[in-house]
Amino acid sequence: MLTTLRLSNFRCYSTLRWSIPAEGAVLLGTNAQGKTSLMEALCFALTLHSPRATRLDKLARNGQGQFGISLETEDGTRRLQWAARKLNLQVNGAERKDFADYLADTYPVTWLANSDISLVTGAAEERRRYLDFLGSQWHPVYRQALQAYRKALKSRNALLRHPRRSAATLRSYANLLAQHGEIIMQLRSQLLDRLLPHIAHGHRTISGGAEQVSICYRPSTQLPLSEALDASLEADERAGFTTIGPHRDDFDLRISGLHAAEFASEGQQRTLAIAMQMAQGSLLQEETGKAPILLVDDVFGELDTNRRQALLSMLPAEAQVFITTTTLNWLGETPLHLPVLRIENASIAS
Repeated sequence: MLTTLRLSNFRCYSTLRWSIPAEGAVLLGTNAQGKTSLMEALCFALTLHSPRATRLDKLARNGQGQFGISLETEDGTRRLQWAARKLNLQVNGAERKDFADYLADTYPVTWLANSDISLVTGAAEERRRYLDFLGSQWHPVYRQALQAYRKALKSRNALLRHPRRSAATLRSYANLLAQHGEIIMQLRSQLLDRLLPHIAHGHRTISGGAEQVSICYRPSTQLPLSEALDASLEADERAGFTTIGPHRDDFDLRISGLHAAEFASEGQQRTLAIAMQMAQGSLLQEETGKAPILLVDDVFGELDTNRRQALLSMLPAEAQVFITTTTLNWLGETPLHLPVLRIENASIAS
């Protein structure tokens, strides 16, 4: 359970101390007041991942070159400080040398947002981010392989653009990509197999129907990755980047055998996206024994009554749940056993 959050120069917050309710909270306020930033801080402190930014400098308050987060939990305190373009990590006062070490004993996190429909309708990058966010929480080897793969990919791409590139160095980076990429691809396939029953259950619960959901992993090559990288070298040199590998993979989503992005209605697509996000929490809880931290960003107001009620029924009673919303009109007569906190100008009032 999360108990206290402290922020320094994070997003719109210059400073903040928040005693977090045991159940979680509904964060109520108009747009651009800091509701989502609070949940983003929780997510980042637990996963070192932001669902809204790919660069750490975007998390710092305007005009500041640094930010800090301290998150107290039942198990201790996690602190991180970003300064001088370096992220310093501590757990219970002890420095953690790398991301994998910091994340080894964290809480599972599920993030739901109104924009999640892009998991179904958007580009492959959205679905890869989904797999990497979940995979990095699910399996420590996934975290390690992904970190090593991204480092080798960045170096190889830089070398491919260099006019005096070394063939031997290119081969060495290709070997690293093949080594770590094969691990990522294997674990992604296993992860999707384990996710499917959870997604199917969530989809049936929210839709109230009997539609069948299926998922098929689509790697960017059917060859062993080392062979594919050798075969694509000339194309990579012309393009100036690596054209084959897990960073180009995707997976198909189908409802009753039809491609969801092309043939499903918007309601079906939104239902599938929510089921995918909720499946993260149920899978992680099943495999770790820890209830997830649920972060629900402005979702309920976009759902019809039946889907809203179904999603509310799926929220695990033992989980801490945080919901952002601009209004409570969608709640109607439904009881929601969470304290409501009003967020105004980056401050919290009950």
